[in-house]
Amino acid sequence: MSTQNSEPEVPIRRLDRILAFTALGIAAASVVCFFAIIIGTALGMDQAAFGEGIWPVVAAIPYWGLPVAFLMIITLLTMSFIRKGRASSRS
Repeated sequence: MSTQNSEPEVPIRRLDRILAFTALGIAAASVVCFFAIIIGTALGMDQAAFGEGIWPVVAAIPYWGLPVAFLMIITLLTMSFIRKGRASSRS
């Protein structure tokens, strides 16, 4: 049995989709880089090896990417709550 939703439909804007997919991509890249560091450490790479080549970038992505993705998700939720609140007050 389905019930009718009394709340009005709120359209999804392009900015919402961009924020959602960008946050998802940054979080996924951060997790992949995090596991790459764990695997590199498990394979016996020493501390000096992580300081050269592409490893500083791989280490910076989880360091900066996860907080940025978290802030983007909080922004997306806030915008969604505000938009839904405005839509429900109009009807």
